[in-house]
This record gives sequence, C-alpha cells and structure tokens, in this order.
Amino acid sequence: MSTASVTRVRKAYEQVYDQLRELIVRGELTRGERLPGELALAREFGVSRGTVREALRALAGQNLIRTAKGASGGSFVTLPTVDHISAFLQANISLLSESNDVTLTEFLETRELLEVFAARQCATRRSDADLQRLRETIVADPATLPTEEQFVYNKEFHSVLLDSAGNTLLRIAAQPIFSVLQTNLSREAMSPRFARRINEEHRAILAAIVLSLIYPPKQAAADLEDGSAIDEA
Repeated sequence: MSTASVTRVRKAYEQVYDQLRELIVRGELTRGERLPGELALAREFGVSRGTVREALRALAGQNLIRTAKGASGGSFVTLPTVDHISAFLQANISLLSESNDVTLTEFLETRELLEVFAARQCATRRSDADLQRLRETIVADPATLPTEEQFVYNKEFHSVLLDSAGNTLLRIAAQPIFSVLQTNLSREAMSPRFARRINEEHRAILAAIVLSLIYPPKQAAADLEDGSAIDEA
C-alpha cells in the first residue's frame, strides 16, 4: 500500500474540538453562551469525558472558551479579541528574539516598513484628537527623563500611531513587533543623543501626518527636510 494515499486519522478529541470550534466560529454558539457539561457533551459526541476534557482544553488554549469553577461555573464561549491575538504573537516573537532566530536589524527593518505604512494611513484617517494624543507623547527634551519614562513615551507614540491608522490587522501585526523591540532596547540605558534622535523622528512623523493633508507630497517633504514642519507640529 502506498503511504502517499494514507490520510492520518484524527484523534477523537481533535474531532470534538473541530466540531465545537466550527459551531463557535459560525456563531451557532455565541459569545458568553454556556456549553453543556462534560457528561452531556460526552454522550452527544459518543466519546469519553476525558476526550471531551481534552477538546475543551484545546478550545481554551485558542481563547475560544473560558472555564469557571463553582456552582455557576462551566465552559463559556469567549471569542479571542485583538489584544488576545496580539499578546499571543508577542509571546512567540519574543521567543524568536531571545533564541536569536530574529536579529535586531530584522526587527528595525520590519518596524520601519510597518511604521511608514501606519503613518501614511494615519495621515488620511486621523482625527484632531489623534493628533493631540500623538503630540502628548513627544516631550521637549527626553534626555532629562529617566530611561524607563523615555521608553513609556516612545511606546505610547507607536501605540497611538497604530490606533490612528484605523486598521485592526495592522495593529495586530505591528504591536507585538514594536513591543518586543522596545523590551530589547530598554535593557540598556539610552544615551541622551539617541533619545533626542528618536524624539525628533517622532516629531518629523507627526509633522508629515499633519502636512500630508495640507500640502502636496513634494512640498511636505521639502518642509520636513528644512525643519519648518517640525516647528509647526
């Protein structure tokens, strides 16, 4: 018999997991709905309670259900949120960073790619409130602040920029990369020169966002080059 034609038989708990997951994703089991107990599910699927328990563990691992104990406890549908997915990605990207499978240079290159796109989207979608939030993340002289506080302002700038871009998938993809990079950089004291350079880069990004809706791109670029836009922002 040729092994190329053989399809692996899925384990019983995987089949139960697949069916419950499908019901949740299709919306037949809604957020907050309580699932039947283990015994009832075992009877319905024709499997053991241990098999059901394994399936529920797999669902919980994907943030598709939460389990509560007590008289009013049980398993409840809880679809993953943007923050859940972002945190999951961040944990795994952090592992890649710590194992040196991803270099600092690769992080910086990816951040630049994502940040430029986020700034472009922010320029066309931002509100006055978004601009004000961005301004509040830029201090007069970051070198006068403790290192930890410098990184708080730096992280907040990127978070506001991603929020203002108005693209949920972009935020899910970019936030973990920015956070891991921030953690790696914060392990070492930031020199005053480097802190000021980052701050000026943020001011330039803010100026470009403001000017993109007022001037043609070439004029905006020229103003950024001579520094006048930074003063206006």
